[in-house]
Amino acid sequence: MVTIKDIAKIANVSHTTVSRALNNSPLIKKVTSDKIKAIAKELNYSPNFNAKSLVLKKSYMIGLFFSSIDRGTSSSFLSQIVKSITDLIDTNYQLAVNSIDTLENYEFVNRQRYDGIIIMSQSEDDNDFIYYIKNTGIPFVVLNRNLDDSTITNVISDDQNGACLAVEYLIELGHRNIAIIEGEKSFKSATERIEGFIQAMIKHNVPISQANFISGDYSSESGFVAMNQLLQNEHTPTAVFCSNDDMAIGALNACYAKRIRVPEEISIVGFDDICYSNYTSPPLTTVNRPMAEISKQGIQALISLIEDNELEPKTSVIVSTLKIRESAAKLDN
Repeated sequence: MVTIKDIAKIANVSHTTVSRALNNSPLIKKVTSDKIKAIAKELNYSPNFNAKSLVLKKSYMIGLFFSSIDRGTSSSFLSQIVKSITDLIDTNYQLAVNSIDTLENYEFVNRQRYDGIIIMSQSEDDNDFIYYIKNTGIPFVVLNRNLDDSTITNVISDDQNGACLAVEYLIELGHRNIAIIEGEKSFKSATERIEGFIQAMIKHNVPISQANFISGDYSSESGFVAMNQLLQNEHTPTAVFCSNDDMAIGALNACYAKRIRVPEEISIVGFDDICYSNYTSPPLTTVNRPMAEISKQGIQALISLIEDNELEPKTSVIVSTLKIRESAAKLDN
């Protein structure tokens, strides 16, 4: 049976280099990695993962932990993140998806079970778990929420700026009576998107009405209910900023049910640019929150930390952009 040591001897490198190359480590140069993989293929090398786990003390398991799966995390966001990360992790690894708020205790989250952990954090309630993981020494990265902690690798998007871009676009179209459907109150992203909404309104001297702030929970159902509330306002808004696309889809459906035309009678803008947003009727104008890029940078950082846990942590901010489609239009005065 061909072993890593056999490949190392032929390639004239250490068996550690062979192991890293076969595991697609970013620490190995491409030319070296390609050479080792070619030799392994020629020799019909097949890894024994049970043996590898025992020798290298690795589980080949990566944990993906959401703040909550049942509360505030839409099905589209969940599936998008799981797909992005599954597509990016090395085939040697398995992915285990968990919910922080359902953990009865943290003891099962240990180095024997996980080689690395991705925390998709949306709430400050996650901090106990985050610092528990830090104390275990398990390599980990935190995505989606800014921790303001230079000792932790953090990949985020600027939600406040993204929301501000969306509302400024509505203002440029001539809208002054603009409403917001808010996200899950306990999630940091919801707070930042409200702040971006307010920032844009104040910057352009647009009146802010308390009646135009409607609660939602990031689900399409809450978007449907919230839009129906807004349509009952004494002064119906001419435009609505929804704090995510799922709620925007619910808002579109509420308008359709009442035969209110979008964007002719009311403009709707979302946030996230989920895969369905280009296929709504009309196609949804939305903020592109680059979760695929956030996931990519997060995975790359995690694998580097698994390979070399002494790497310096850093915070990366991925810029959001506005995706203009057909659900918002210029206001006819």
